[in-house]
Amino acid sequence: MSTPTEHLIVYYDGACPRCRADRRRYERMAGKAGESVQWVDITGRDSELEQMGIDPERALRELHVRDAEGKIHRELDAYILLMRRTWLLRPLA
Repeated sequence: MSTPTEHLIVYYDGACPRCRADRRRYERMAGKAGESVQWVDITGRDSELEQMGIDPERALRELHVRDAEGKIHRELDAYILLMRRTWLLRPLA
């Protein structure tokens, strides 16, 4: 798994109000560490997701994160990568 200083790409549903709120909450908690996280809105990007091996329907229901090596992590593994970057959530990771 990635170290907390490596760049991550988070694929999220920008059309979902709860998803946008979760993103804002994470960015507040992460502070400076959140600068190494790039957020990509998956709305209308089904073909791009499929090219990366991500099922667009699953991407709407499950968190997907790409690490610095290009590996896609889903669900709990994806949350762990994000939580390890914030001092408040790190113990849960």
